Amino acid sequence: MAAATSYSPALSAASETLTKPVTGSFAATNLAFQSSSSKLGFKSLTLRRCAGGGGSALAARMVSTPAIKLPASLDFDTSIFKKEKISLAGHDEYIVRGGRNLFHLLPDAFKGIKQIGVIGWGSQGPAQAQNLRDSLAEAKSDIVVKVGLRKGSRSFAEARAAGFSEENGTLGDIWETISGSDLVLLLISDSAQCSEVIINIATIAPTNAIAATAVHLHFPYPLADNYEKVFSHMKPNSILGLSHGFLLGHLQSIGLDFPKNISVIAVCPKGMGPSVRRLYVQGKEINGAGINSSFAVHQDVDGRATNVALGWSVALGSPFTFATTLEQEYKSDIFGERGILLGAVHGIVESLFKRYTENGMGEDLAYKNTVECITGIISKRISTKGMIAVYNALSEDGKREFEKAYSASFYPCMDILYECYEDVASGSEIRSVVLAGRRFYEKEGLPAFPMGKIDQTRMWKVGERVRSTRPAGDLGPLYPFTAGVFVALMMAQIEILRKKGHSYSEIINESVIESVDSLNPFMHARGVSFMVDNCSTTARLGSRKWAPRFDYVLTQQTFVAVDNGAAINQDLISNFLSDPVHGAIEVCAELRPTVDISVPPDADFVRPELRQSSN
Repeated sequence: MAAATSYSPALSAASETLTKPVTGSFAATNLAFQSSSSKLGFKSLTLRRCAGGGGSALAARMVSTPAIKLPASLDFDTSIFKKEKISLAGHDEYIVRGGRNLFHLLPDAFKGIKQIGVIGWGSQGPAQAQNLRDSLAEAKSDIVVKVGLRKGSRSFAEARAAGFSEENGTLGDIWETISGSDLVLLLISDSAQCSEVIINIATIAPTNAIAATAVHLHFPYPLADNYEKVFSHMKPNSILGLSHGFLLGHLQSIGLDFPKNISVIAVCPKGMGPSVRRLYVQGKEINGAGINSSFAVHQDVDGRATNVALGWSVALGSPFTFATTLEQEYKSDIFGERGILLGAVHGIVESLFKRYTENGMGEDLAYKNTVECITGIISKRISTKGMIAVYNALSEDGKREFEKAYSASFYPCMDILYECYEDVASGSEIRSVVLAGRRFYEKEGLPAFPMGKIDQTRMWKVGERVRSTRPAGDLGPLYPFTAGVFVALMMAQIEILRKKGHSYSEIINESVIESVDSLNPFMHARGVSFMVDNCSTTARLGSRKWAPRFDYVLTQQTFVAVDNGAAINQDLISNFLSDPVHGAIEVCAELRPTVDISVPPDADFVRPELRQSSN
């Protein structure tokens, strides 16, 4: 059986203060983290088609553009927790550090709350319910954490196994739980199991894809009735908590808003639920272990919302919490899972595997040089020392291979990512999820077309064989060409989010930390195909839709350019090496604890409804 893998989500301290640019390197290694926070004059990247370029993204070149426009200050006030100002690439942002030493503040942060209702048992539900319960117990609080599920849900058994029960009042019917809770965390699974829900989404908002938020509510009732029912069951002056921004988008799309007698907040962990729980449990002896979170206050009826949101994040074990808006969170989250977090990774490893094997490389080695390389050693190095460390670890010949791959991949990847972001922002991407969900069921005389699995193709069978014989602690080889493609993808996603006005905290957590510290360790343990087949419905659909786009663009543009001997774009390489994001990543990494996330090869992160189905 394959060995467990361990990742350290911490950087060696390299600066005296969070706001002071780092100019030194790591004394013990030549894999220096090249901080560039003071190099704010780097050339901006943009796409401009060159004459004779034939419409190819490779014809794009670098031109001067206006400075990146970041969102207005996301400042906030809290009377309970200590707010810090940090400098990320020359931009001031505000955060709250987490830590178990802060748990004693939770009763004050949750003032006026006697019961927290956690609604749903999908990816985030189990993790958040258990972390909240354990943190409040450590704080010696009498606040009840109660899980609310729909009647007949197969998740009752798992909730009971996790220590929640009807007998002690910590498990019950969804509507009773909502009615009795002062803070309602709506964490319903992405699974779209009810055709009536999906059909009613399309009926309610047929022209706006953001309405796909209904995929998160699997009740056998019309969507509109459910939201009205949720709101009608909430107490006046209670607080609705979300871990995504979908619901806001849906309400806006049909001209509605949240009831004015409740507060609306969000805490969004930058990792899947199993990572949120696993790091919390592993880090019980490490102060502050967990997954970073963003938070948003959309509506505050009585002045408590910010403290409650921050308390919620601290109780989850978030090492640091940064501010965002529901709209920005929604865009970056859905975009990210179609990009570096899942869809793009799926596409590029399949493309690279085909290229390597067609060029004569053995299947096992080709798998190691693609999937194992990305989910193993590359993720480890980025997690501990940043993207520059990947480049610095290569020989001179290896660096040239990296540069060829990076130069030929950056704009093709950006081309697809740009389109994806705008599809998400416009609502058309989630609309496609709604339509796909409708096809899961027989209708209009046509058969049902639920999602199939991808894990039976040759590549993923090779992966099973490779993992079954993998030595303990083996993170795979650092293959220069694969490294160049993956880092180009990561940098292209960072650039899109910068140009679209997202904060550096959101960019780094969504495009770097969540990738290398949450998702990739699980994919290293179980394979990319396992993640694609077992994550949320929205993410699985997104990966199936966008992965082929990345596969094709690399095959049709990147590899052709490399094989034709295209010159390396030295401006791209120079910009990569001097990009201020490296210094910003370093600052964020210093805020994390030195606890490794250890993922065994049989790690179970399958959602209950998938695990218990015939699939």
